[in-house]
Amino acid sequence: QVQLVESGGGLVQAGGSLRLSCAASGRTGSRYAMGWFRQTPGKEREFVAAISWSGGSTHYADSVKGRFTISRDNAKSTVTLQMNSLKPEDTAVYYCAADLTPYGYTLNVYDYDYWGQGTQVTVSS
Repeated sequence: QVQLVESGGGLVQAGGSLRLSCAASGRTGSRYAMGWFRQTPGKEREFVAAISWSGGSTHYADSVKGRFTISRDNAKSTVTLQMNSLKPEDTAVYYCAADLTPYGYTLNVYDYDYWGQGTQVTVSS
């Protein structure tokens, strides 16, 4: 089992920044890719960003490319999502997820094995 806990959500004005963190615990020694997804009421969970176990490969949704940055610190078992130039359409519950694969990453929500409880991000106009 891998337990994931997100933090850092909140209310911010358009154009502002937030930094989300995801702390992982359990299954020490396992290697896993990490992803961030977001979801608004009535919509499916949407891919935001992913990063490989090594941190050498990342991928972003077109809607956040150039504004969001995903990174990880395996020594601390944390993954962060730095969100800049936030827009009202970025408002959602943000989830981090772990995919037990030592190589690469996936954009497919169904490939992820573990999920955090989510953190609310609200961007006011």
